[in-house]
Amino acid sequence: MKNVYITKTGHFLPNEPVSNDEMEKRLGMIDDQPSRARRIVLRNNGIKERYYAVDSHGNITHNNAQLTRETIKNLCDSDFSEKEIELLSCGTSTPDNLLPSHASMVHGLLDTQDSIELNTASGVCCSGMSALKYGFLSVKSDSTKNAICTGTERVSTWMQSRKFDKEVENLKSLEEQPIIGFKKDFLRWMLSDGGGAFLLEDKPRGENSLRIDWMQAYSFAHELEACMYAGGDKNEDGSLKPWSEYEPAEWLSESVFSLKQDVKILDKHVVPKAVSSMKDAFEKNNLKEEEIDYFLPHISSFYFEERLSNEMINQGISIPKEKWFTNLERVGNVGSASIYLMINELKNSGKLKKGDKVVAMVPESGRFSYFHILFTVC
Repeated sequence: MKNVYITKTGHFLPNEPVSNDEMEKRLGMIDDQPSRARRIVLRNNGIKERYYAVDSHGNITHNNAQLTRETIKNLCDSDFSEKEIELLSCGTSTPDNLLPSHASMVHGLLDTQDSIELNTASGVCCSGMSALKYGFLSVKSDSTKNAICTGTERVSTWMQSRKFDKEVENLKSLEEQPIIGFKKDFLRWMLSDGGGAFLLEDKPRGENSLRIDWMQAYSFAHELEACMYAGGDKNEDGSLKPWSEYEPAEWLSESVFSLKQDVKILDKHVVPKAVSSMKDAFEKNNLKEEEIDYFLPHISSFYFEERLSNEMINQGISIPKEKWFTNLERVGNVGSASIYLMINELKNSGKLKKGDKVVAMVPESGRFSYFHILFTVC
């Protein structure tokens, strides 16, 4: 089995950064009323800037496949071109279409000379890591010599105010307050657009190639109900009713396709399960926390930073804060792309030195899945 290295990274953040004060103007006000949740959510998440594939007039500038193409183009150069890609493995929470697959749509935009292998990973934040693991195993088993793996999101258009117009009309017709539920409004101030890409090869290339030592994945769906979901809604028993079982008119009147998150379940489970799975991954792979030089946690909000640190200590894992690295404040929560963006920034920061060990943790609140990964700088 071959060693696998991240030899090149690329990223793409569309348009200019959007400040907290500009967000509602860019996304629009629901029922022409300012959000009651916005300031509270932004105060807790600590994000100062994010990026949208929507311009200041509300016009869409990129779809998800186009974002992914730009991300890959920013990785390629004179040393590695699109024509050399053997495997394209793409993860996202927000594909442009139900069918064809996201990777197929991206491949259609690339300048590849021959037919290539494709893989699409769906889900929430872990979809980007599932895409990476597919590429990792392909190169490791010598099925392909290289793989381009991506994590991208184009969520802004899901959150534009006009997507909720019919629900507001429905509430008014029922003589109810036209206020969108917190489980939907909350995410409008949490998520943003962008992408990251890695080139995986079986030999290091240049400085600061990252050897992937192991990737450990966990799911707690057998214990816990869905927390973050779209294309359906929850029944009283916690099960999900899918979009295909609603009447077409309800898709609009109930905002069935909007992103939703059950914040009570999130608050209770996301951190303890993250740490218990991390502890198990460390034990399985004989990793001691004192060996770690950088810890990259994908946290959706700085609200969870201190809670994660305390829970790690409670469960016997101590990684000093000076070893933590995140760019959440500057780029926002970009879902499946977030860990790609962190690794890209750290790799190109000039901070890494040969032999450094980097641990990344990616939680997913969809139904509580987690990835833990160890890299060594070569």
